[in-house]
Amino acid sequence: MDSLDHRILDQLRDNARAGYGDIGSVVGLSASAVKRRVDRLVGDGVIQGFTIKVDPAVEDRGTEAWVELYCRGTVSPDELRALLDTVPEVIDAGTVTGSADAVVHMRSKDLSALEEALDKVRLAPQVDHTRSAIVLSKLVSRDTA
Repeated sequence: MDSLDHRILDQLRDNARAGYGDIGSVVGLSASAVKRRVDRLVGDGVIQGFTIKVDPAVEDRGTEAWVELYCRGTVSPDELRALLDTVPEVIDAGTVTGSADAVVHMRSKDLSALEEALDKVRLAPQVDHTRSAIVLSKLVSRDTA
């Protein structure tokens, strides 16, 4: 990847629906040259897909929380994944360093639905306890994927 590829990726991050000609005018290439580069980036697995972002509130998922997950004993990432895959409100999760075993990002319709989803996680035999923080307002949100 060279600097032109990075500039093309920046343009696609801003607007994945931008035309090749529009991207080319910003990065200094023809539309066909941009298309060839995008095709190569897709073929090489650099670009892994094109998607849309939908306002979570429109889909009744406006309540958001970050949850620290603390496990009993040693629990493998595969076990945690299997547990969290059963909870549709979990939109992202990862194992972490520090005292928590994992951090879980959840979205739900409202606080009641969030509480039900948290109970599904808390009641799992691998889970000792959780610590939740409900998001009041978004300050920064970037897509880096």
